[in-house]
Amino acid sequence: MTDREKQVLTKVPAVTLGFWIIKILATTFGETAGDTVSMSMNLGYLVGTAIFAAVLAILIVWQIRARAFHPFLYWATIIASTTAGTTMADFATRSLGIGYPGGSLLLLGAVLASLAVWHRMLGSISIQSVHEPRAELYYWLTITFSQTLGTALGDWIADGPLGYLGSAIIFGALLALLAIAYYRTAISHVALFWAAFILTRPLGAVVGDFLDKPVDHGGLALSRAGASAVLAIAIVTLILALPQRAAAAHSDGTN
Repeated sequence: MTDREKQVLTKVPAVTLGFWIIKILATTFGETAGDTVSMSMNLGYLVGTAIFAAVLAILIVWQIRARAFHPFLYWATIIASTTAGTTMADFATRSLGIGYPGGSLLLLGAVLASLAVWHRMLGSISIQSVHEPRAELYYWLTITFSQTLGTALGDWIADGPLGYLGSAIIFGALLALLAIAYYRTAISHVALFWAAFILTRPLGAVVGDFLDKPVDHGGLALSRAGASAVLAIAIVTLILALPQRAAAAHSDGTN
């Protein structure tokens, strides 16, 4: 069998610079959109979580049932996971009263447990293995936990002396260090991918908060709905403008 015959296509996009740009915009959109529903519409964190979790579940089923990679379906599912993550994290850290440290540690444990079970069951946590239903289910479960963790972590750091802009610089610098490690070290690319994936969420969270939080809290006090609309337009434009192709994978699930 030739190498071409051994390869299959995943239902997730190839990891490129465009992928990371859209991912950061999507996480920022998730913050503003989640706050729009839970705060501006006064529906609360629990109701907001129920709404976004229902949408996320429908999209995940649709994504798993799809026979090929569809850019808009994939990014819609990412956005649903990040909006659900916003309201779930706010519910955990605020409504349950466990605070940012407790919520962040709890959610970090959930992410690590998800990755550990995924690796134990299927032997790989690489996106190159996401071409069959079980791997897809673990993939989306891990992503949802990571989006929720990122929200709690971003809120925790931004609530301190660094504020929103200072926190954005810190998370941006950490992502830059991960990029350097990817190209200059022998650290596992799979581990670096998941670390970067998690860190894009707190970056999006603090940027989203910077856009819509009151001026006396260090924000710009922009309309949450307006900021969400602008971000949505930017995301759609980039999906259309940037090449969107499925990541290649080996049919044996290795790498």
